[in-house]
Amino acid sequence: MLSTYKAVVRRDYQGHDLLEWSEGAPEHLAEDRPVKVSVTILEASAAQGERMADALEKLARLNVTSAIKDPAAWEREQREDRDLPGRNS
Repeated sequence: MLSTYKAVVRRDYQGHDLLEWSEGAPEHLAEDRPVKVSVTILEASAAQGERMADALEKLARLNVTSAIKDPAAWEREQREDRDLPGRNS
């Protein structure tokens, strides 16, 4: 069975990666044997942030919204064109 626990990975001064439990270690862990884990990195990398910033700058340069005189009216019109998810009209 898969269980999810919150933890932080830190690298010590010798270059070893250490897993520190954020909300207490799981009770069933044995000290004398390793446990296989899968780790998901939740923070975006700096490279991802730079790529996103570049993409947003390119979008801004396209100036695609300049033809929209009243953004609120445009948004209302767009919402009238489709049904809301999970609702019948």
